[in-house]
Amino acid sequence: MLVVGVVGGTGYTGVELLRLLVTHPQVELKYVTSRAESGKKVAELFPNLRGFIDICFTEPSVEALAECDVVFFATPNGTAMQMVPELVENNVRVIDLAADFRLKDAAVWKDWYGMDHACVDVLADAVYGLPEINRALIKNAKVVANPGCYPTAVTLGFLPLIENGLIDDQRLIADAKSGVSGAGRGASVATLQAESAENFKPYGVDGHRHLPEIKQTLAGVAGHDVGLTFVPHLVPMIRGIEASLYATINSDVTDLHQLYSDRYSDEPFVDVLPEGMMPETRTVRGANNCRISVFRPQQGDVIVVSSVIDNLMKGAAGQAVQNMNIMFSLDETLGLNQVALVP
Repeated sequence: MLVVGVVGGTGYTGVELLRLLVTHPQVELKYVTSRAESGKKVAELFPNLRGFIDICFTEPSVEALAECDVVFFATPNGTAMQMVPELVENNVRVIDLAADFRLKDAAVWKDWYGMDHACVDVLADAVYGLPEINRALIKNAKVVANPGCYPTAVTLGFLPLIENGLIDDQRLIADAKSGVSGAGRGASVATLQAESAENFKPYGVDGHRHLPEIKQTLAGVAGHDVGLTFVPHLVPMIRGIEASLYATINSDVTDLHQLYSDRYSDEPFVDVLPEGMMPETRTVRGANNCRISVFRPQQGDVIVVSSVIDNLMKGAAGQAVQNMNIMFSLDETLGLNQVALVP
């Protein structure tokens, strides 16, 4: 059994992670931390966990967390990097669901997140936790940077095209939409029901924090910098991301569907849909799947890819548990075989 701790268990990502961990057959959940809720039973704050967990929130402590095999951070950006070096020194493996270890260049991190990085040496060794490209590295990683939700959907959608050099990777377009849970659990006027219901709007057009993460990952695949226009939107639903991706063909493509099917044939959580079938966010709600369709409208020179995930699952907590399974040589799908919730 793996002894597991969760730092920051009170947000949407945190409770989704707890939902998965309390039923995982190889997990003993020992610590769930929250400064604000310390001393309160976890199931009191989240009644959906009643009967599954009987521990209280505690103050975050490196001394206590050092007893764990793995610690998840479901905390605001800038928190994990303050504690991770000591945990690593105590042979604790770490999976960070925030952005502290995603960007390899500390100067780029500071530009986008407005703070100096606290442990550049650990950052250098951290592994980007997208299993579909980094599975072998994840297995031996001490620190895994769990990918962001938009980067997961966009990268998986573009990946086969870029790997095979089939498109002009200097003019990529990602038109993505997310439910309001992606904004977190904190109170915000923009996510009030009266503000977000019956409404649809873009945001972060001039620069979203996930943009450098996506470009870094795609550049690693391409072997050079890529050009990307990324426009996220807020849609009036709770969970889900749909990314419509556009790229211009620069070489002959015979069978796009076969290309995607072959690339993801051994990936347990990527589902390439039958030709002509449209992805829907409801088909991944509560599940760790990414579902993808690829199109070439009117057999023109533009390829359109649609990629859907649950932002709290494959876009966050589900992928984090997938990474844990890989790190500890467990069946990668263990604890992650949920069927999507319909309706």
